[in-house]
Amino acid sequence: MSLLNNERFRGIIPFESKIWLASPTMHGDEQKWVNKAIETNWVSTVGENINELERLVAEYIGVKYAVALASGTSALHLATKLAGEKLYGQARPDSGVLKGHKVFCSDCTFDASINPVAYEDGEAVFIDTEYDTWNMSPDALEKAFEIYPDTRLVILAHLYGTPGKMQRIKEICQAHNALIVEDAAESLGAKYLLDGQWVETGSLGNYNCISFNGNKIITGSSGGMFLTDSIEDANKVRKWSTQSRENAPWYEHEEIGYNYRMSNLIAGVVRGQMPYLDEHIAQKKAIYERYKEGLKDLPVKMNPYDENNSRPNFWLSCMIIDSDFLAKQIRSDKEYLYLTEKGKSTPSEILDALSFFNAEGRPIWKPMHIQPIYRSNAFITDDGNGRGRTNAYIAGKGLDVGADIFNRGLCLPSDNKMTEEQQKKVIEIIHRCFE
Repeated sequence: MSLLNNERFRGIIPFESKIWLASPTMHGDEQKWVNKAIETNWVSTVGENINELERLVAEYIGVKYAVALASGTSALHLATKLAGEKLYGQARPDSGVLKGHKVFCSDCTFDASINPVAYEDGEAVFIDTEYDTWNMSPDALEKAFEIYPDTRLVILAHLYGTPGKMQRIKEICQAHNALIVEDAAESLGAKYLLDGQWVETGSLGNYNCISFNGNKIITGSSGGMFLTDSIEDANKVRKWSTQSRENAPWYEHEEIGYNYRMSNLIAGVVRGQMPYLDEHIAQKKAIYERYKEGLKDLPVKMNPYDENNSRPNFWLSCMIIDSDFLAKQIRSDKEYLYLTEKGKSTPSEILDALSFFNAEGRPIWKPMHIQPIYRSNAFITDDGNGRGRTNAYIAGKGLDVGADIFNRGLCLPSDNKMTEEQQKKVIEIIHRCFE
């Protein structure tokens, strides 16, 4: 039956133009710098746009060096490789630098955060999420070090633009002599209070990465960046990203290299975007606040953050349904089924309704430990080992925070070009799902 004929949704008309989850917002300056690259014939992986973009981003984030790369994934791969080489030495050309080593990783994230561990032949150990920020649980991380005390590398992502609890996580890692790869792909412009000083995400780890993917708060359609205070690390990443050419009059190679450098055209787009970052953050925050106010009468909560110690960039506004008001639902790896229950709803029902009325949402990131490819990897919760926790004879908590957030949460339309009137209609659609 069409939702237009469903009594709950009577009177709501689909949006004429699609309301996106998060789409690029162009201002015109981007075209100027792209045109200049074309007019001067600097369209490869060198040029003024790349140089200026690296300077602008390093200055904004407060690091000494930035290396522009083809994607956030490229940055994460080279950061992970660099950390592995620092810890374990240079690998053979036919072997990853993390071979035989475990790496503690955020569980609730996009798989681009984690896959570089596999690229380098390492073994990801997934650390459960905590409810306060939806990021890596410091308690679970401490448990992980108890179980695997030889682990020396942590890869941490800031979910949906909200910083994790970096003060404690850094202290834990320092106590265990472990390095941090910071995945700030989603959190460009977010700030965290560290040792009494406000600092930007992208400067909180030993090796730091951001993304300019098409749906990010600042975009080049693609692109990413490695950030550091070490000139040696910056130079190594530049070398690796341009096929690891040695200083010789011909192509000479002593290390494995990659075609990971950003093009001067992409850099022109991002260069034109950078002056508008703070404006975009303000727009995203306004969207978050309107959702928070408009949904306050429903049994839902917005994605949380530590108000005393963090300032998110509010990249995506998300919500989670209170447990007692979650309707019955079943999910397989690729399909879902739910019941319509008065006063209750499910993420899939809300997403279906939004889609019908031409608005885009999406599920929360499915945790890595329940992804088919990683189901055999270790998973650590605040209680310790997160695998094999059921017992026919002894009751236990069995809490899996990431899976619970995935089960009850969803990402709402968060495009900064969405008008207040359009957002009011989105909020009304969500209300109708609970009627």
